[in-house]
Amino acid sequence: MTGAGQGIGLEICRQLASQGASVILNDIQQSLAEEGARLIQKEHGRCISFAGDAADITFAQQMVREAVKQFGKLDIAIANAGITLFGDFFDYKPEDFNQVMKVNLSGTFFLAQAAASQMRDQRSGGSILFMSSVTGHQAHKNLAAYGMSKAALEMKAKTLVLELSPFKITVNAIAPGATITERTSSDPDYEKTWSRITPIGKPAYTRDIAH
Repeated sequence: MTGAGQGIGLEICRQLASQGASVILNDIQQSLAEEGARLIQKEHGRCISFAGDAADITFAQQMVREAVKQFGKLDIAIANAGITLFGDFFDYKPEDFNQVMKVNLSGTFFLAQAAASQMRDQRSGGSILFMSSVTGHQAHKNLAAYGMSKAALEMKAKTLVLELSPFKITVNAIAPGATITERTSSDPDYEKTWSRITPIGKPAYTRDIAH
C-alpha cells in the first residue's frame, strides 16, 4: 500500500494485518514507513516497510516485485499516495499542477498496471483499490487540479473493471470526506476547509464504485 506511513493509509494497513494479511507499507518518508511497519508488527503480525516515491514508475514496479519476493504472491494493491496543493486557478503554477497529476494519477496508474500484471500471471485473481476524494464529486475552491485528479481516478476504476474482470481482478475506488489525520491536523487552516465542506464531526461523502 502506498502513502501509508500515517493517517487513512496506516489504518487500512492495520486493519488488513489484523485480519491476517501480510502487508508491505510504503511512504515517501523512510521514518514514517519504518515506524508504521513496527507498529503493525507489534500489534498484529507481518508487515515490512518499503520507503520511496510512489509517483516513480520504476519504484512502483519494484514494490510489486518486493511484495512477491517477501510474501510469495500479490493479492491486493492499494494506491493511497496522493498530494493536495491548494491554489487560485488564475495563479496556479504549472509545476504544482504537474506534481499533483504525477502523484495522484501517474503513480496510481502504473502501480495498478504493475499489480494487475502480477495478478494476471498468478491466475488467482486479486483486488485493486484507488483512493479518490469527496472533491472528485463536490467542487471546492482552490482545488481544481486536485479535484479533477480524484474524479479521474474513478473513471480509471470503471475502465479497469472492463479490462481486468476477465482475470478475476476487482477494481474499486472510495471517496472519503474530509478526515482529521496527523497530516491534516498540522495544517492550521484545515479545520476551516473541512467545516466549509461538511459540519464538524460528520463525513462529507463516501462512495464505493466499480466492483
